[in-house]
Amino acid sequence: MSSALTTRPAPGEVNAAPWASAKLQDHHLKRSAIVYVRQSSAHQVQENRESTARQYALVERAAQLGWAGFQVEVIDEDQGRSGATAEGRLGFQRLLAEVSLDHVGIVLGIEMSRLARSNKDWHQLLELCAIFRTLLADQDGLYDPTDYNDRLLLGLKGTMSEAELHILQGRMHQALLNKARRGDLCMLPPVGYIKRLTGVFALDPDEQAQGVIRLIFDEFDRLGSMRRVLRHLHEQDIKLPIRPHAGPNKGDLEWRRATRDTIRTVLMHPLYSGTYRYGHRQTDARRKKAGHRQSGRVVVKPDQYHALIPGRCPAYITPQRYQRNQERIRENRVRLQAKGPPRNGEALLGGILFCGRCQRRMSVHYSGLAKLPRYLCRGDGDDAVSPACQCLSGRVLDQLVSEKILQVLEPAALELSLLAADDLHQQRRRLDQYWRQRLERAHYQAERAQRHYRAIEPENRLVARELARQWEEALKAQAELEQQYARFSQAHPATLSEQERERIRALSQSLPAVWRAASAVPSDRQRIVRLLVDRVIIDVQGNTDHVDVTIEWSGGFTSHHQLIRPVLRYRQMADYDRVAGRMEELRGQGRTFAQIAQRLNEEAFRPIRQAERFHKDLVCRLFNKLCKERPAARHIAEQAQLQQHEWFAMDLAARLRMPKNSLLHWVRRGWVHVVRQLPGYRGRVICWADEQEMDRLQRLRSTAHHWWDDPLPDELTTPMIRSVE
Repeated sequence: MSSALTTRPAPGEVNAAPWASAKLQDHHLKRSAIVYVRQSSAHQVQENRESTARQYALVERAAQLGWAGFQVEVIDEDQGRSGATAEGRLGFQRLLAEVSLDHVGIVLGIEMSRLARSNKDWHQLLELCAIFRTLLADQDGLYDPTDYNDRLLLGLKGTMSEAELHILQGRMHQALLNKARRGDLCMLPPVGYIKRLTGVFALDPDEQAQGVIRLIFDEFDRLGSMRRVLRHLHEQDIKLPIRPHAGPNKGDLEWRRATRDTIRTVLMHPLYSGTYRYGHRQTDARRKKAGHRQSGRVVVKPDQYHALIPGRCPAYITPQRYQRNQERIRENRVRLQAKGPPRNGEALLGGILFCGRCQRRMSVHYSGLAKLPRYLCRGDGDDAVSPACQCLSGRVLDQLVSEKILQVLEPAALELSLLAADDLHQQRRRLDQYWRQRLERAHYQAERAQRHYRAIEPENRLVARELARQWEEALKAQAELEQQYARFSQAHPATLSEQERERIRALSQSLPAVWRAASAVPSDRQRIVRLLVDRVIIDVQGNTDHVDVTIEWSGGFTSHHQLIRPVLRYRQMADYDRVAGRMEELRGQGRTFAQIAQRLNEEAFRPIRQAERFHKDLVCRLFNKLCKERPAARHIAEQAQLQQHEWFAMDLAARLRMPKNSLLHWVRRGWVHVVRQLPGYRGRVICWADEQEMDRLQRLRSTAHHWWDDPLPDELTTPMIRSVE
């Protein structure tokens, strides 16, 4: 060990002998000496003044070792910063830079822990000092990093500094956790609470502040989402009671515009249910980023909290009500795994409709200019390219569920009207109470300004003018608030009139009309459906138009129904085979398309669109498609319309082995005996040809003829007269 460690000067004693060592060379004195000064916190800088003075006194030590005054530089930019890391310590970073530039001969610090409490930073400094042969000095002696013994001692001091920091932090952290586990560690109170001098939370003593917090919970129960609560507060000009935690108005009650973050805190913080919580946000070093003060903090699950003590603090709501609110907030998340909040779209079952095949939640899509809703399940596919598991028009399904909902509500229509009237009365009463409290506060502010003005001496006009101005402003604010309250009372009376109650009763007697009214808000209908129905499960039968619907009601009852959905093709209709068979049968009886359409309507067959009825053009198109799909059935149906020796023009052309157009040309020239033409648009031509007539047509077919030749003989071009059998 160095001999410099054997003696140590007493505090305040100037003794250059221990500092004078063989380690100090001329090349050290040619470079500058740096005195590093640091305190860990602003509190230490203000209170531990003696420690700071001892660090600045190291300038004299540098002079005793032989450095001139202009060669000594003091680095004190890191005052109030911890030595646990070099991040953010500009002074320490400048020290490393100066050593790396070979400008430093010695670095002085009252303790090595002042330089760094992290082995990574400490050994980085040692390596640089060893490379550029820079000495280190503290109150115990002088050290050369190139000397093995000194380097070993410096390494031990760095390890002890880091261990000391770890021990102190661990001791304080465990003491803090122990206090938190008892529920006594109360930090900053949220909105609606104050922190007493004893260190515990209490409800805000202001009656209006408590009323606003309770109003938020009541409106959330009524409206069902944080966004709607925030909008309601803005529409009614209801402000939140905020007590700043810092600044000149610390602890004073201020009324500020509601924000989404504040509403979220009120609805989600368990303190409002009386539950003490600590440690719901913890630091994850893997997510911590440089330059971010609060980065790396993640929200953990309740079972990982440091403390969760029910009933520890005064409450605004019960724990059961708090759990219901959290469940509703989770359901309001805009994710496929959650119901989501009620939306402004026309679809009623968004979030509660499930696929009967894969048991997944179905999504809502709107198509066309009319924005018609459609329910879709993608199954295992995650993109729009994947084929759909099953889909359904939202109009028919919503109509079915609406009818069932109205059937459930109809017996309780009168009771619902009374509840609606009572709810409206309670809502108006709460708003009226809030406005009265605002008026009372404004009246108090005006009286207080008046007392301040009258308490001042009249001769002190410098103060009197300012107090008069404040009194005038308070009176002006009071008058303006009274006008606003008058307008509010006129638009929203505190009590319901008899006319309004009669109107509510009248509306309860016509629930279907109210439900389908154009003025009804879609989100309100969705909220009613969610109150009565837990979920709806649909299962389309194959690719047909028949759908099995299962409604799971909130009371635990399950009902099963069937509906007919709109489809694009007649092939998707479940009774397509019956319709096709009936059309073939009627056509085989010689019925026209108009007669077939009339008969299908009478027999309760329906077309692909439920709003339509069968007509002759529709039957014609369907029959043509059917003939392409079933050629054998077409031949049987057509042959039933022909008598003996009668041919369709196409069949006769095939028999004569000639083009169809050539035979039709013969028909137009009168060379073929035409019996009749079937009714309808472009009805088929029926020709007559027995054995003798067929022989004539064969000879006409085999006779070559051009336009420049002589006319054909009449015996070939004149049809034979049909014999009557």
